[in-house]
Amino acid sequence: MSYQTALTINRVIRDIDAKKYLLPSIQREFVWDTEQIEKLFDSLMMDYPINSFLFWKVSKENTREYKFYEFLRNYHQRENRHNPRANLNGSEDIIAILDGQQRMTSLYIGLKGTYAYKLSYRRWDNPQAYPKRSLYLNLLQPAEDREDFKYDFLFLTDDEVREDHAYRDDDGKRHYFWFPVGEILNITRSNEVNKYLIKNKLNSLEDEEQALFANDALFNLYEAIHMKETISYYLEEGQELDKVLNIFIRVNSGGTPLSYSDLLLSVAAAQWENLDAREEINGAVDELNHIGRGFLLTKDLLLKTSLVLCGFSDIRFKADNFNRTNMLIIEQEWSRITTSMRLALELVASFGFCRENITSNNALIPIAYYISVIGNPTNFVDSGAYTEDRKKIKKWFVSSILLHVFSFSSDSVLKQIRELIRDHHEGFPLDAICDRFRGTNRDITFTDDSINNLLWSKYGGGDVLLVLSILYPWASLRNNFHIDHIYPKAKFTRKRLEKCGVPEEKTGFYLENYNYLGNLQLLEELPNMEKNAQFFNEWIEAQYPNPAQRKDYMHKHYIPDVDFSMLNFEEFFREREKLLCAALKKELM
Repeated sequence: MSYQTALTINRVIRDIDAKKYLLPSIQREFVWDTEQIEKLFDSLMMDYPINSFLFWKVSKENTREYKFYEFLRNYHQRENRHNPRANLNGSEDIIAILDGQQRMTSLYIGLKGTYAYKLSYRRWDNPQAYPKRSLYLNLLQPAEDREDFKYDFLFLTDDEVREDHAYRDDDGKRHYFWFPVGEILNITRSNEVNKYLIKNKLNSLEDEEQALFANDALFNLYEAIHMKETISYYLEEGQELDKVLNIFIRVNSGGTPLSYSDLLLSVAAAQWENLDAREEINGAVDELNHIGRGFLLTKDLLLKTSLVLCGFSDIRFKADNFNRTNMLIIEQEWSRITTSMRLALELVASFGFCRENITSNNALIPIAYYISVIGNPTNFVDSGAYTEDRKKIKKWFVSSILLHVFSFSSDSVLKQIRELIRDHHEGFPLDAICDRFRGTNRDITFTDDSINNLLWSKYGGGDVLLVLSILYPWASLRNNFHIDHIYPKAKFTRKRLEKCGVPEEKTGFYLENYNYLGNLQLLEELPNMEKNAQFFNEWIEAQYPNPAQRKDYMHKHYIPDVDFSMLNFEEFFREREKLLCAALKKELM
């Protein structure tokens, strides 16, 4: 292994474009966020070291023996997270990156690509939630409110740059002071830096300090990309995959550590004989997550499912379980595994579950295992032959999640349930599971106390949407239902309660309870927006002037027949809790 220091960033970017640098299939995917990329560029500008890289020179004779991937250029959090497969003709050597992929991909995205992440207030399946952003550098001033940053690098949309990041000169002409970082690749000589500053009037600003900063920042960026040999690296020239795999695992034990799924994926990629492990596993996760209203499965969950469904006695994530024998068994059973999980997800989706109201994905694994044991019937979700199975599975699934059966030591639970399913051949063994765990902290039998505990589900808590989903089986979350405060949240301040005439001695009850289940309902988006902060008694009279319609609404939403004024919130709350408790007992006990 040799050591060299001879590459500028511009040279590396050109070679990535030319497909001279690639990623081996054992590499995990890109995981850095925009702030990490911005900090990397800030480090370059301050001449901080960005650590060495580890390259693997693969001779042209061996390039077809292994699988390689191109660098990700335009990252999209939902649509484009996976690296494209590289098509090699075997006519020349290539350099594969064993260590430094995150940094090198960050350089490539910052200089040549875009980064689209989800806006927090938009739904995950809304295409407008992922605006494309490019990396920009503020040429007027340093970073003022960002700890540990000197230069103000930001990923911005085109609209943000046009609307918020320009100034006008004396003639009224608009100039942009946010420099698109990728443009530095087109500035190949130092005099072109001056041309850019002159053209954009950045050298003649009234504020001399800003003009000097603009000059310093742009020249500094030019030198960091074109002049300084920043990319130092070790070069491994051995062609044995086992050796390279061991090196890869060893060097990736530092920094952001490999997750167990990353490790398994690396080993599988090297050891699967007929399938491309990386493409199969990543593709399966993406496909499964688009079932129904969407799920949040990870590689970890799917690989854990593989260990369970393949019958391995040890299903823990540890290196000993990632041997070649186990990997080949998983490869042989891959179609069965993914089919079982797909049917399991289709089933729980038909129950009304999705990414928003499943608090433990581990509860999906026994369902997939049972479906696998009975032969993966394609009509399992809707055939009358499996009605009783579906009923038992739903009760087990709901109970397991609400009672947090998989909150700790989940491997033990999975193995015991797998054993019960394997040994019982007449339908899903709900009774046997109940008997096995009765009286333990895995007991899925609801009692009066555990039902009452569900009433403590609080707005913003993990269980509240799940409990409401059980109370509102008719409410398809596909129609964008919102969790609504029946008595509007905005009214629950001491000053507003006093204005409503609520006695001071009752204020404590109001403030302590308005966020709990007794004051929560599911409403579709439009009615919820129209309701806004209206008093409940005023809203219900305006929304349902017809007595029959009002009665139907009250029945569907468990609304007690009492006075709906703010002064009567305590009675309303207590009476509604009684109705909710009765409904939950009917469904769960």
